[in-house]
Amino acid sequence: MYCERFGLDVKITRHAAERMAQRGICEGEVRELLETGETRYKDQTHLWIAKAFADRDDNLVCAAVVLEDKLVIKTMMHHFQWEP
Repeated sequence: MYCERFGLDVKITRHAAERMAQRGICEGEVRELLETGETRYKDQTHLWIAKAFADRDDNLVCAAVVLEDKLVIKTMMHHFQWEP
């Protein structure tokens, strides 16, 4: 998978893939999330990307990612809430 928004290949860790399966998050949703989701940076390389999907009742869906030589998805969350 490649992310146009960040200009990087995407690596989904084993942990993130397991969470995707548990939470019914498909690869198409991950692609849309990465390209159009809201971003909030923890620091220069760590961020969260979240998006609400109309057909899901467990929104927000969120990816915790690290910007390295690839965009590394560390985990996938649902029922996510931004901290104030």
